[in-house]
Amino acid sequence: MKKHLLAVKDIVQITGITKRTLHYYDKINLLKPTYITDNGYRLYDRDRLAQLQMILFLKEMDFSLKEIEDILKLTRPEQQQLLTQHSQTLWLKKQRLESIIAALDEYVSGKDIYNLHIFSDSSILPLQEQYAHEAKLIYGETGQYKQFEEKLGAIPPSEKANYFSTFEQNMENVFRKVATCMNQSPASDEVQQFITEWKRVLEQSVRCDAEMLTCIANTYKYDHRFNNYINQFSNEDLAAFLYDAITHYINQMQGN
Repeated sequence: MKKHLLAVKDIVQITGITKRTLHYYDKINLLKPTYITDNGYRLYDRDRLAQLQMILFLKEMDFSLKEIEDILKLTRPEQQQLLTQHSQTLWLKKQRLESIIAALDEYVSGKDIYNLHIFSDSSILPLQEQYAHEAKLIYGETGQYKQFEEKLGAIPPSEKANYFSTFEQNMENVFRKVATCMNQSPASDEVQQFITEWKRVLEQSVRCDAEMLTCIANTYKYDHRFNNYINQFSNEDLAAFLYDAITHYINQMQGN
């Protein structure tokens, strides 16, 4: 004989849902039992089981229980329209999650956080832009920074990404060169030649007098963000080595 009504234990066995959850759905009127016996046992028919399976399906789609309650009141065409829109939202979340996983893998493998595109699809500004705003707040009143802004403003927007990419690549090339000379003195001719090259790269963007170079050297040594960024190019403390090499270069500039 067919079993027309299912007890709570039957629903639990069929779906894997817990007894406590099923009772909670009853309490909030999301899924009422078909029938309650005189001794208080909840019984469910096949239609209620189908409704529960729809609830569980929607819950897996990241809908809240309140949203699920509203969706169940819609007609089938209305549900299909809403779920089509929700599918697009989930695809965007999927792409965002894939970007986060990729950035995490790059960070774990040793890439510096500055070079990770972790805020590209977020209301939070990318780290490169955050650093730019930080620099403006700190150095915005200096003549060098105003000169930098004027030069940057003259670059067409379509070329700025390439400008910053080229600058970053040139800087990384210098850092890698200096890293090969860390067995030498920071004052050695070869290291100082690379510091001269480093200064030329900087001066493509901003005029570098002794004060500006000192400021940059201090940033390399004392700002842990730049420590981490620079030290990825060496197994040793490249940031501290650069600080010493730049300090020697400044002393030579000033005739000390």
